[in-house]
Amino acid sequence: MKQRLGRIAIAAACTLLAACGNDSGGSQSDELPPQLSATTLGEQTVLEVSEYLSAPPYAGADKENGARLVLMCKSCHSFDKGGPNMIGPALFDVFSRRVGGQDGFAYSPAMQEADFAWTPRALDAWLARPGPFLPGNRMPFAGVMRAEDRNDLIAYLLEATSDQKASAQ
Repeated sequence: MKQRLGRIAIAAACTLLAACGNDSGGSQSDELPPQLSATTLGEQTVLEVSEYLSAPPYAGADKENGARLVLMCKSCHSFDKGGPNMIGPALFDVFSRRVGGQDGFAYSPAMQEADFAWTPRALDAWLARPGPFLPGNRMPFAGVMRAEDRNDLIAYLLEATSDQKASAQ
């Protein structure tokens, strides 16, 4: 019975990872941003959530698509205010938070040692290729290939993980 459950868990994990790859067409070189990493982000400008939501590409994002895409995130992260840490850290108020800054979550050494804030730009690079973005992180996620899907997902997360809403909506 234990072996069978182990195989089921492995199969479920493989299915989830395959879904996370989100290969819905387009060439990788056309869709993924230039190789950006936690160490090459450079100086970051942190804005209010409403400022991100009122500017391109998030003002014109398809939040319904973002709501569909976020389902893959919800298997490991909570989004609600006061929500629990799960396999991954709770993401409420993630934007502008320092990496590794969610209280009570046991981050990998790579996340603990990184030095950047979660902005849409950083999250875009993370979502495209988490492994190359921050080598040594423990997030088993293949990435989101299409830039449009990442924009839709980030726009959705900006609202879903914040008390703020875009003023232009």
